[in-house]
Amino acid sequence: MKNHDIVEKNIGLMIVLTVVAISFGGLVEIVPQFFLEETTKPIAGLMPLEAKELEGRDIYIREGCHVCHTQMIRPLRAEVERYGHYSVAGESVYDHPFLWGSKRTGPDLARVGTRYSDAWHKAHLYNPRNVVPESNMPSFPWLFDNILDGKDTAAKMTALRTVGVPYTDADIAGAKAAVEGVVEIDALVAYLQQLGILLQQKR
Repeated sequence: MKNHDIVEKNIGLMIVLTVVAISFGGLVEIVPQFFLEETTKPIAGLMPLEAKELEGRDIYIREGCHVCHTQMIRPLRAEVERYGHYSVAGESVYDHPFLWGSKRTGPDLARVGTRYSDAWHKAHLYNPRNVVPESNMPSFPWLFDNILDGKDTAAKMTALRTVGVPYTDADIAGAKAAVEGVVEIDALVAYLQQLGILLQQKR
């Protein structure tokens, strides 16, 4: 009891002990996840994003798409029935940064790949209200004018390879040519069209 009083009456000591307790609890919860196969092993068929898709992902992040559209379907009946198979860690092991989240202003896009045509996506991004009249999503007309030069694509792939994404020397060598002259809207649509397709069939 006396020791307890010492801790309660010494705010500095209490803060230190609280930080130690929270840190220990966090380590116990988090560290094992780095060694579990289900969180570190890619799902069957998972490949790194192609150069155009990688640039599309960067455009997706740049334009803030991930702020309103999460890519994390929870294992709840309502979500699985609406969006498809729940998200699993193994399909995101090559994602840096991760785009999982819990906020949705718009629909979850984790399984949007191939659900709509390229033309639909382009019309939607040019002016969302042309295809979804009640949408409050902003328009992105500049994506139809901006052209990629690919000067940084190889460097991005090289950086991703250092954190475990299995890009080959050939992927990196051909990166600039693969995206040079590509319109940003085409890169973004290419990224959207590959989202979640490996688990779509398992609904």
